[in-house]
Amino acid sequence: MDAVEVSEIMRSCIVVAFKLGGPVLVLCMAVGVIVAILQAVTQIHEQSIGFLLKLITVVAVLLIGGGWMLEVLLEFSRELFTRMLV
Repeated sequence: MDAVEVSEIMRSCIVVAFKLGGPVLVLCMAVGVIVAILQAVTQIHEQSIGFLLKLITVVAVLLIGGGWMLEVLLEFSRELFTRMLV
C-alpha cells in the first residue's frame, strides 16, 4: 500500500463522514436557528424547547435516512475490506 492509496482511502473516509453527518448537522442547525429566532421574537428563553426540537429532528432524519446511511457505510466497509485483502 503506497501513499497515494492511503490518501485516497482517507479522502473517501472524509466523503463518507460528510455524507453521513451532513444531513443531520444541517437540519439541526436550521432548527436551532429557527428556534432561536422564535425565542428572540417571543422572548421565551426556555432551553428545553430547542433541545427537544433538535432531538426530534435527529430522530426523524435517522428514521427517514437511516437505511440510506447504513447502505453508504456498508458499501464503504466492503470497499475497504476488499482493498485490504488484495
